Amino acid sequence: MKRRHFLGVGAAALAAAATGWARPRVWNPCLAALPPSLANHSLVREAWAGLDAAQVWDSHVHIAGTGDSDSGIVVGPQLSSLLHPVQYIQRLFYMNAGCVHNAPGQVDASYVERMRNLMEGFPAGAKLLLLAFDWFHDDAGRPLHERSAFFVPNAYARRLASEYGDVFEWAASIHPYRADAVDVLHAAAGQDARAVKWLPAAMNIDPASPRCDAFYDAAARLGLPLIVHCGEEKAVTGADTQALGNPLRLRRGLDHGVRIVVAHCASAGEDVDLDRGSAGPMVPSFDLFARLMDEPRYDKLLHADISALTQRNRAGTPLRTVLERQEWHGRLVNGSDYPLPGILPLFSPSALADDGLLDHAAVSPLEQLRGHNPLLFDFVLKRHLRANGAGLPASVFETRRFFDKETL
Repeated sequence: MKRRHFLGVGAAALAAAATGWARPRVWNPCLAALPPSLANHSLVREAWAGLDAAQVWDSHVHIAGTGDSDSGIVVGPQLSSLLHPVQYIQRLFYMNAGCVHNAPGQVDASYVERMRNLMEGFPAGAKLLLLAFDWFHDDAGRPLHERSAFFVPNAYARRLASEYGDVFEWAASIHPYRADAVDVLHAAAGQDARAVKWLPAAMNIDPASPRCDAFYDAAARLGLPLIVHCGEEKAVTGADTQALGNPLRLRRGLDHGVRIVVAHCASAGEDVDLDRGSAGPMVPSFDLFARLMDEPRYDKLLHADISALTQRNRAGTPLRTVLERQEWHGRLVNGSDYPLPGILPLFSPSALADDGLLDHAAVSPLEQLRGHNPLLFDFVLKRHLRANGAGLPASVFETRRFFDKETL
């Protein structure tokens, strides 16, 4: 590898090698170097066939850390306190997924270095879109730090994209209730932000609220897309209800002319069918997303990313439907939801093969690949998925066309 190995994880790689842990099931071994046998494997070569690497941007990559540098990252009590044991354990898995669990005092730097090292497994030109993450705000637009699971400043995301422009782009996160939301949006657009990320259930954003109108109007004028998490949110919480992630609540932004990317295709959980009233029945969030996708008036505005669709809890009907609905493919963008591909129990190539979506011969090399490079694992896996003969076309992975205004 041309650059130094990412900080603080060499010991984990050596331990994994010493124990012969070739097919880990729970803990990411964080192997740093991609062996030639994997780098040149036919699965990897075939995954890149027909793709222009310079157009391949992973559209959903989280920045993580502890704030042990000048990053400005803040981890809230939900993830850092044993008073919240489930989310505390989740944080430990996130740290291992990003290979920073053995990097005390260097977590921020190690996380970035790990991403840069992983990108050495990709052809030159491929990039990651790094997502900032704003505070939880109350209905009056005031930040409530104590209710925020974590915070990643726009300035830090922008700085990483500036320092490592060969592999990183950045997306801002701006709460629309902020008094300065429109000004911050204009500033981000002027600093080459490619999108804006919202996670309504964790930030207390109601996409159907009139309080978002000024922000929507500005985003539409600027041509900046919104990446909005819809459906159930398990990784982080902050609001009192999951209802803010209802896909039908996106209609207001779409009607203002904003291009919206539904993260994960709303593939988990259930929401109220608001088209049948506020007391309507609970239905799968994915079904509501599909309804929006099938409304002709949103054909040019509503999009979705396929991040996390291959996870155990999201595969099945949503993944199979996305593969088979070829009329949607021109409106899909690929994303990895990194560092989640590094959480090994979340993914099962063998289960996908048993479900008829993946060739069984691909399972073993894919499992080996994810121990070294979970980003490449996620990409190669998706390139080989099939349902009734239908796979995802090159356009789903050549996402620069969507986020780069110069190519629109």
